Amino acid sequence: MPVTDLLARNARLYGSEKCLTEINMDLQEKHDVAWLEYELIENSPAGEYRREMTWAVFEEKANRMANLLLQRGIKKGDRVAILLMNCLEWLPIYFGILKTGAIAVPLNFRYTAEEIKYCLDLCTTNAVIFGPEFVDRMEAIYEQLPSVKTLLFAGENRPLFAESYDRLTANCSSGPPPVALDDEDDAVIYFSSGTTGFPKAILHTHSSLLSACATEANHHGQNRDDNFLCIPPLYHTGAKMHWFGSLWSGSKAVLLRGVKPEWILKAVAEEKITIVWLLVPWAQDILDAIERGEVKLDDYDLSSWRLMHIGAQPVPPSLIRRWKKYFPSHLYDTNYGLSESIGPGCVHLAVENIHKVGAIGIPGYRWEARIVADDGQLTARGEVGELIVRGPGVMKCYYHDPEATAAVLKDGWLFTGDMARMDEDGFIYLVDRKKDVIISGGENIYPVQIEDFLRVHDAIKDVAVIGLPDQRLGEITAAIIELKPEANCAEEEIMAFCASLPRYKRPKKIIFDRVPRNPTGKIEKPLLREKYGAMHLVAAQTDN
Repeated sequence: MPVTDLLARNARLYGSEKCLTEINMDLQEKHDVAWLEYELIENSPAGEYRREMTWAVFEEKANRMANLLLQRGIKKGDRVAILLMNCLEWLPIYFGILKTGAIAVPLNFRYTAEEIKYCLDLCTTNAVIFGPEFVDRMEAIYEQLPSVKTLLFAGENRPLFAESYDRLTANCSSGPPPVALDDEDDAVIYFSSGTTGFPKAILHTHSSLLSACATEANHHGQNRDDNFLCIPPLYHTGAKMHWFGSLWSGSKAVLLRGVKPEWILKAVAEEKITIVWLLVPWAQDILDAIERGEVKLDDYDLSSWRLMHIGAQPVPPSLIRRWKKYFPSHLYDTNYGLSESIGPGCVHLAVENIHKVGAIGIPGYRWEARIVADDGQLTARGEVGELIVRGPGVMKCYYHDPEATAAVLKDGWLFTGDMARMDEDGFIYLVDRKKDVIISGGENIYPVQIEDFLRVHDAIKDVAVIGLPDQRLGEITAAIIELKPEANCAEEEIMAFCASLPRYKRPKKIIFDRVPRNPTGKIEKPLLREKYGAMHLVAAQTDN
């Protein structure tokens, strides 16, 4: 069945029950309002820091959006882009697009105007709905988008070049649109992270989305009593597919705008959150704030919180050991996935396997995984090769890019580009991205292993290890280290700390700087290689 049927079911069975709450902690602090001071109404005006929605209203808003798009000539297979920050309107708009049979195209809120135009042109997008944060970027390009016939603005102070989403949908029918959908209909285009240039457009079907719902519910056991705290951006598969567990179970979720440790803990306490998905930097920030005394756990009732899980990048085992020190009763899971595999879950640790922390885990529900050599043959246990996966959430293709599709989809297997190894018990450990492997003097060096080692140091907040060009060795290893705010640490101390590493793995260069991460928590190593590669070459030429 199409994924939209789950929303219709929830509206029918649980229509009067709350399903989504949006909380804007920054707005709360700016207006100095007390927690839960506002009266809760389903259609509260913009500007309030806390808004709610029931399943019935969710379904009605999705139907109104769908009927508006149909009025504007949007039909099955057309592309409709979403350019919004996380908000209460996001998911009803998404499902409204799906209900028309059109393809939803969520866009990264950090895209520049040039990147937005690139993505819209690549998909020959027919309509765009955008929020107030993107007025300047859309104004710069809207006249250069020949395929876009409808521009909708969600928010106050509508720009003249767009129409009002709120006004137009209010006058549309709230009944189901007259469109028949099938499991294998195209549903959504997600974009790759784009850390190596312009992103690729990844096409998924309704069947793929539905498989994500089942995978998430199977892995984390969502039931009607759960309340999921969603912090990452909804344009990304990670946040959306974890929320799909709430859709599957008909349970509540909270969209938290902001990532300060005290905001996260406050939301958990006041909303009785049971499940939180964190990125590595956010989990580390919470632990650092606890250890600095900036937040006190005794100030929050966190008894409802049963599961913390992490994904989007390799998870340092030292981080989870610290976490369990302060949150010993939490279940824990690691989730691995790609946008090409409909996000997290094709491999996961599973809550019963915390003794294997450090591994990304075992194949997820209805998934298969292998480690293969360059010739496609299985590697021996313990040997490093490329991780490939096969399952119900593998993408249909890279949109309008058969060459790129053929490079990663082979006989139903998705070649992930991640280097990994499998232990004797069948647990998979990420080693690094294939393109990030450093080859120095003929030795393969995997940066993640060095990063995990360095993160144990008390002064280090974050670290990225990259290769820099070297005439003699081909590449040398450089560690870009971001220190904790109060830390004082010299290069000599880091070098001494690395003395226990094998000589060829020890960083040859230490650079103290901020470690850049994209909105999904991944280290932006291409930026670091570009910045420090050129500087290193200039320095080397000067020395010579």
